[in-house]
Amino acid sequence: MLFIGVGMMTSLTWRPRLLSLHIPLGIAILLLVIVRLVNRFMNPVPQLPDSMPTWQKHMADALHWVFYGMMVALPLTGWAQLSAGGFPVRLYPGLHLPAILEQNPVSYAWLHDAHRVMAWLLFFMVVGHLSIALIHGFIYRDHILQSMTWYRKQNVESEEIHSDQ
Repeated sequence: MLFIGVGMMTSLTWRPRLLSLHIPLGIAILLLVIVRLVNRFMNPVPQLPDSMPTWQKHMADALHWVFYGMMVALPLTGWAQLSAGGFPVRLYPGLHLPAILEQNPVSYAWLHDAHRVMAWLLFFMVVGHLSIALIHGFIYRDHILQSMTWYRKQNVESEEIHSDQ
């Protein structure tokens, strides 16, 4: 989505096609994040290692909630921006979402800037999160990276197979 957004802002030729992709994907992400939040509340997350300082554990927890906030706020500001601009929120031909704000050019301008700034912030947060995950995986080797990937499940299954033999 972030790359589609950048493409929309840099190419007038591709803008209409990218916009028609960006809007329904944004709404799909909003719905998926809501499902993910429900799952997060219903299922506990893996514990961070005891070797990790308490302040880092609190920071990790806080940043994850900021990620969720951004993933909810970005689609909502996009939807609000289109509503304030008087543009339809078209999921596909014939299916439009209702406006969530009245048409207002000042609100449109503010929401456009807010959406853009939040998108860049989310991009840098993702890059930072990936960097920190790789540091934990390859430098600290504290299994935090493995707890986020399929690698953990694969190792657990292979350990169960070997222990049965």
